[in-house]
Amino acid sequence: MKTTLKTLTEISPSFEIIIAEDGSKDETDKIAEKIADKYNCVKHLHSEERLGRGTALNRAFKSASGEILCYIDVDLATNMKHLKELINSIHLEGFDFSTGSRLMPQSDVNRSFKRSVASKGFNFIVRILLRSKLYDHQCGFKAFKRKTLFELLDSVEDKHWFWDTELLVRAQYNGYKVKEFPVQWRHGGTTTVNLRRDVIGMGSQIIRLWWQLNVSGLSKKE
Repeated sequence: MKTTLKTLTEISPSFEIIIAEDGSKDETDKIAEKIADKYNCVKHLHSEERLGRGTALNRAFKSASGEILCYIDVDLATNMKHLKELINSIHLEGFDFSTGSRLMPQSDVNRSFKRSVASKGFNFIVRILLRSKLYDHQCGFKAFKRKTLFELLDSVEDKHWFWDTELLVRAQYNGYKVKEFPVQWRHGGTTTVNLRRDVIGMGSQIIRLWWQLNVSGLSKKE
């Protein structure tokens, strides 16, 4: 938290931090509550049940008050030196969305072979089937223009790990400006990749979104 506060203070005099704690069972909720009690700029959103990544993020964004909304993984896997570029891509450069990338040629990444192969394979399929121009759709380091995000938010159906991908693909289909830039990234914990489960789950979501964008005519924001 100290790193996040220090970095944000150097970027802007006005900000809020929302800890979207998603039904944790390891007392993370108690730690988050103590942090929120200590700092006035920190808000803790707790859920008794597991909501899923997408639902937890939707909830956090809808409780936020800023015009530029960001989210970063709590383990700070992406080096916080990139936060200023992430925000300024929206604030100064006029992009609607900005995202860090672990898969661009200039990216500096240290991760397991298994996770690297799974990520590259997934993103390759997304680029081919969903015609995305991005290299990395799931890096937990993104920023959004509030107005633009809320124009698309309700059209994103996935409630878990595919949420990022669906949002960025729909943004491109709707003509929004998306900036992707390389980052320094270090894996901060033990890998939980389950190739069989992830291939089936992500594969079904890719097919569902492809069908909606190309057959059922749901590519444009509702």
